Amino acid sequence: MMVLTVDVGNTHIELGVFIDGNLQRSWRIATGVDRTEDEVLVFLHHFLGMEGVRFSELDGVALSSVVPNMTFVFTKLCQKYLNEDPFIVDHTVNLGGIRIAYQNPAAVGADRLCNVVAAYQRYHQALVVIDFGTATTFDVLNSRGEYLGGVIAPGVETTAWALYQRAAKLPKISLEVPERTIGRSTTESMQVGILKGTIRMIDGLLEEITQELGEKPKVVATGGLARIIQPRTKYIEEFIPHLVLEGLYQIFQLNRS
Repeated sequence: MMVLTVDVGNTHIELGVFIDGNLQRSWRIATGVDRTEDEVLVFLHHFLGMEGVRFSELDGVALSSVVPNMTFVFTKLCQKYLNEDPFIVDHTVNLGGIRIAYQNPAAVGADRLCNVVAAYQRYHQALVVIDFGTATTFDVLNSRGEYLGGVIAPGVETTAWALYQRAAKLPKISLEVPERTIGRSTTESMQVGILKGTIRMIDGLLEEITQELGEKPKVVATGGLARIIQPRTKYIEEFIPHLVLEGLYQIFQLNRS
């Protein structure tokens, strides 16, 4: 079975093709909300062709999206070229025993649901999943499989870009963690504030989350910048690169008719 998984975020779209349950390859493109379904198909033909797969040969498309316009584009794409709708993750689908205890379940982003499903399938215990994307999100699950909610903070790249855009004399910076905390240049000072500030925020919030949760969670991270931040935190135990795609595929499988 060949399934295309598509995670549409505000900045990037992550694509992955699963063949017989294994993630064969993944790709990222800019979200580009003005693209048509035919333009998106050009990307897909190129990417899938590298794996010897034609779009028309797919057994299904699983979609997680926080961008309504792109949800519409991928729906049109699947209807036009596969003659069926994509499977779209939201709070109403089977999440493998996870119960949403959020005040408004419909407000939970589909990518956040995919992350907790994939992590819970791996560990079957209380969890905090931290996703480093346009926003840095914390998602909290107790040992009974109840999704409690979490934290939404500005993403690292979002913060760096906002400072560059809003302060005339502040430069664009590379996202590297400096060794010292007293920055000796404007660039280094910004790196300390943004990167080290994020690391301290993460550790502080995790301490409060653990106390409030009343049990020790497994803490995992995903998303682009997790690779450089995770080793420098006290509490993030593991970096899982394609967690959202794993969860998307698992939810698709759980809901196959």
